[in-house]
Amino acid sequence: TGGMAAPTMEERKACWGARDEFWQCLDSHGDDAAECKKLRRAFESRCPQQWVKHFDKRRDFLKYKKKLETEGYHAPETAGKS
Repeated sequence: TGGMAAPTMEERKACWGARDEFWQCLDSHGDDAAECKKLRRAFESRCPQQWVKHFDKRRDFLKYKKKLETEGYHAPETAGKS
């Protein structure tokens, strides 16, 4: 890593704020929404690249988890045991 200093508290807050706005936009408009493109750019410019990758993975995980909770996960071996 090219000597990347740890973000200051201010920078972290800016990053999290940008992430939250971006995620809220996605939640309201859907993941491919054009409305969210500029928020995405703000998110990427305010957050270290590592964090952007991490948050993207995290969001996918959370969406997956939510999907399981709403739709349920039906594995053949657990069917009928609940």
